[in-house]
Amino acid sequence: MGAKLELVRARAGQVDDSQSQFIDLVRSDRRAAEAEISDGLAQPAAIIAPKYFYDHLGSALFTAICELPEYYPTRTESAIVERFLPQIRDALPHAATLIDLGAGDCAKAARLFDALRPSEYVAVDISSDFVRDAVSRLARQYPAISMSGLGVDFSRELRLPDSVSPLRRVFLYPGSSIGNFTPRDAVALLRQVRDRIDPEGGLLIGVDMVKPSSVLVPAYDDALGVTGAFNLNVLNHVNRLIDANFVTADWQHVALFNELESRIEMHLQARRAVEVKWPGGVRLFAKGERIHTENSYKYTRTNFESMLRDAGLRSEQCWQDDQNWFGVFYARPV
Repeated sequence: MGAKLELVRARAGQVDDSQSQFIDLVRSDRRAAEAEISDGLAQPAAIIAPKYFYDHLGSALFTAICELPEYYPTRTESAIVERFLPQIRDALPHAATLIDLGAGDCAKAARLFDALRPSEYVAVDISSDFVRDAVSRLARQYPAISMSGLGVDFSRELRLPDSVSPLRRVFLYPGSSIGNFTPRDAVALLRQVRDRIDPEGGLLIGVDMVKPSSVLVPAYDDALGVTGAFNLNVLNHVNRLIDANFVTADWQHVALFNELESRIEMHLQARRAVEVKWPGGVRLFAKGERIHTENSYKYTRTNFESMLRDAGLRSEQCWQDDQNWFGVFYARPV
């Protein structure tokens, strides 16, 4: 911990300063990010963690991806929530504080406000500027809800400021982002959530289910090329973070389904031999060599419920669409 908190009050329209605040921990993690990226590029099989997709442009591109016809997760999850909202409301009667992990534009959480009526909302995202702007906009629409934005890399540690009420917390983790973690790391994150929930709190989480690769692959390799642009933009972000010299034209987007691991993989593949430099590092990538940028694990209901148990949580409800493509789970501490 020990990181200095940078607090920025959101002043937008008529929003009272006391109703909207922003805390940025991402800047204090800059050195850790630099080391992680540099180490990943130096691995025998180079990697860039998917959290680095989400600079301001990356976050905007992901919002666009969610509107694509091939990208079923967002619309399927939204349909589940709309269909079962009365049941979700009844299952979460005590949600005083709603903590939104990977909040992005905050739209998914906002759809729950009227039903859950939280007194406090905390939007958590690694894309500091994007989530700050989203919280500022949302605060104008819901002045009765105390709102905070938190820029933090919760894949390292789920840090919450002392100002967030410890009582009746409900964590929201929509969009199947839990699939970006290996099963082991996913359990570790879920344990952190478990440790920050009191007996009356819980976790509402979206999970993408196993389905044919003919459905999965186009969702990560759309015809318009938006996902490809999203993937390539990580190189621009890395250039800024570690002063590297990636050229996006040297790379192409690759998406595939790894059936053995039950996961979609995204890679960037070198179109030609390229030399990439950054302070303290250099690497020659051969033509066809890849950088692994994302995993998106797909689960069955049974194995995700087992993962929840391993994290000290029990699944109380699971709402699914008619095709069982997606699940929205509500879990509480064991």
